[in-house]
Amino acid sequence: MSAVAIDVIRETEAWPPQSELAPLMDKAVDAALSVAGWTLPEGALEPVELSIVLTDDETIACLNRDWRGKDKPTNVLSYPQPPGPLLGDIVFAFETIEREAEEQKKAFLDHFAHLLVHGCLHLLGHDHQIDTEAEEMETLEKEALARLGIADPYRQGDVAFPAPGS
Repeated sequence: MSAVAIDVIRETEAWPPQSELAPLMDKAVDAALSVAGWTLPEGALEPVELSIVLTDDETIACLNRDWRGKDKPTNVLSYPQPPGPLLGDIVFAFETIEREAEEQKKAFLDHFAHLLVHGCLHLLGHDHQIDTEAEEMETLEKEALARLGIADPYRQGDVAFPAPGS
């Protein structure tokens, strides 16, 4: 049994079916938490919960404006919670992720897995605001994705891609 119970809220039907996403989400979350050295809080009798919201550009643009002061859609937003039964919430925008995957010539599910790993690392306190933090976070992301059989998301040939949420 996993140490994390994932609660999925699907706000738009544009997303692939849950039967396709669920196994990937379980593996990506487990990989992210593992490479970050996360363990179940001491004394926890049940798995902690992670809320994943699968939404659209319009909804995430409002959240991005209200919480970050950026009036535009983004691919992923993470909302960490204090230590306890809820690890946090991660919100994803389908259209932005689909567009980025196409532009970067990546499989949609591979890009989504990368963003899920990225979001999990944010919930655990990792960030990419300064270069040293960004390098550490990217290293953890690449390690987690390698466990899933997904190539380095920041390089494709000679092309480098921006960090998520930039």
